[in-house]
Amino acid sequence: MSRGMTFVLLFPGQGSQKPGMAQDLSESYLAAREVLMRGDESLGVSMTSLLFNGPESDLTLTQNAQPALFLHGAALFAVLRDRLAKRVVAAAGHSLGEFTAYHAAGSLTLERGVRLVRRRGELMYESGVQRPGAMAAVLGDVEGGIEALCERATVESDLVVPANFNNAVQVVVSGTVAGVEKLMELAKEAGARRVVRLNVSGAFHSPLMESAAEGLELALDVAEMVDPDYPVWSNVTGNPVSSAAEARALLRQQLTSPVRWEQLIQRMTAQHPDARYLELGPGNVLTGLVRRIAPGVQVGTCGTAAEAEALLSELD
Repeated sequence: MSRGMTFVLLFPGQGSQKPGMAQDLSESYLAAREVLMRGDESLGVSMTSLLFNGPESDLTLTQNAQPALFLHGAALFAVLRDRLAKRVVAAAGHSLGEFTAYHAAGSLTLERGVRLVRRRGELMYESGVQRPGAMAAVLGDVEGGIEALCERATVESDLVVPANFNNAVQVVVSGTVAGVEKLMELAKEAGARRVVRLNVSGAFHSPLMESAAEGLELALDVAEMVDPDYPVWSNVTGNPVSSAAEARALLRQQLTSPVRWEQLIQRMTAQHPDARYLELGPGNVLTGLVRRIAPGVQVGTCGTAAEAEALLSELD
């Protein structure tokens, strides 16, 4: 590895969780074990047991998946911190992952961060109960564009909006059940290669999350965020954020706004074309998206003890 090699950290969002996550890290690294123990103490529940053993049905619940992924990302960063931190120039996360990115950048302590994302998950779940909604992934090009299709579906049925612009041929929509079902029908007629209803508990990243956003704003106000050590790129704007005040405002706004992941990666890779983009978390969803959006940059994953060991050896 070049002495001048820099890194951009990427943290996945909800959907990447799976039973067994972080268990090998806990068994192999004291730093990871301490993160998980502190997380359990902060929440007053054994999140570690849920990470290691599931069941998957419980781990998938929004209020559990979010702190689980946050702790896994925090544990990985704790293992790598001493040899990696000085090489990091930026970070980003997909939806929930943006909170993990702020923790890695020193803006949120572990205890404040894990309680904040637990509360975020609870608020999102409660909002989904109060105002039931749905989400669907639209794969492939659609005639007229996804925004126009959402507007038409909203007029003809009920509210539906773009929620995640993941890449040029993968967009997630969110809204009322009727609105999403109408959009799915229109997308198939407009040439979508595939349309898939997602197994989620609410209409995330849509106006139906406004009550959750109001509750999250209160939680953010007492979270005592500080300015990050390096820029964290915002899902909402696709731009770097360097102040805690702006971070709080955008994290609140994120709940009702689309995740502009494609735009974020395009801008970030233009600014850091020679960095290595490292996904810290279970799986490789973000790695795949970055490869499609910016095929010329270096990417990699680090989600297991074996991958952490390999990276540490390389850093040495």
